[in-house]
Amino acid sequence: MAGKFSAGILLFRRGSGETEVLIGHMGGPFWARKDAGAWSIPKGEYEPGYESAEVAAAREFLEELGLPVPEGERVPLGEVRYGSGKSAKNLTVWAVEGDLDASAVVPGTFEMEWPPKSGRLATFPEIDRVEWLDLATAHDKLGAGQRPYLDRLAEYLA
Repeated sequence: MAGKFSAGILLFRRGSGETEVLIGHMGGPFWARKDAGAWSIPKGEYEPGYESAEVAAAREFLEELGLPVPEGERVPLGEVRYGSGKSAKNLTVWAVEGDLDASAVVPGTFEMEWPPKSGRLATFPEIDRVEWLDLATAHDKLGAGQRPYLDRLAEYLA
């Protein structure tokens, strides 16, 4: 498969009412004023053959949130390909049932030239906030390419 490879963990919890998932709002100036489609499952790129998708998913969860994946069964939710051309991504996700204090998250950072063509590097959080959201709300906030994982989680839980 051509394109980039990413892997992630979709953390979920079942409370007194609906199932909730933990997703993060993407950091950086491009996403600052966006909400719908500006949230993501904690995930990141990996190099097939160098590390497995499952190992990469746990590593990226830790890098993006500053906290390890809670203990629990990792339920494979499969792969989704989204985007096109050189920017296409092959995303593999596992669901893990567990809880995590969203206020304890210490996001990883990235550097980019900002403002554009200024020659200055600025540091931004990979994820600027995380929230526990019910599946319907999460569906509205996640990027379209990641929404199938919410349906797959709902099917698994049913």
